[in-house]
Amino acid sequence: MTREEVMEKVCEIARDIFDDDELVLEDDTVASDVDGWDSLTHLSLMNEIEEEFGFKFVMKEVQGLKDVGELIDAIMERIED
Repeated sequence: MTREEVMEKVCEIARDIFDDDELVLEDDTVASDVDGWDSLTHLSLMNEIEEEFGFKFVMKEVQGLKDVGELIDAIMERIED
């Protein structure tokens, strides 16, 4: 899976979680850029990503992510292993 495909899949998941068909995530998107992105929706987003890609994040990994680009990089590392 390419990085672009992973980004598109994460965008699809986010659109569903945030109930916003127009939502577009970029590498530099942070939680405060998205209406409704709070701790509860963050957990839902991470859970859906884990289910979609078939792995579990370690809490330390999740806490260290600064933006969507770092999230995509973390997913790529996991699916390339």
